[in-house]
Amino acid sequence: MVKIRLARAGRKKHPVFRMVVIDSKKPREGKAIEFLGVYDPILKTGNINVEKAKEWLNKGAQPTERALKILKTFGLEN
Repeated sequence: MVKIRLARAGRKKHPVFRMVVIDSKKPREGKAIEFLGVYDPILKTGNINVEKAKEWLNKGAQPTERALKILKTFGLEN
């Protein structure tokens, strides 16, 4: 199953998350199918490509709860 989820990046005590499309069996920082953008939870900023995310959702990718919440803040409509 393909998932849209977050991969941790950044430095110690200042995480930055990359939103990626990845097989659910791969590890958190494993090789992703596609990179959708970056989200900084401390500054509440980021750059997420919502159009690409919509394409993957239409193809059947399942977002995690947190990824869906972030996508909605960036303008994804259900």
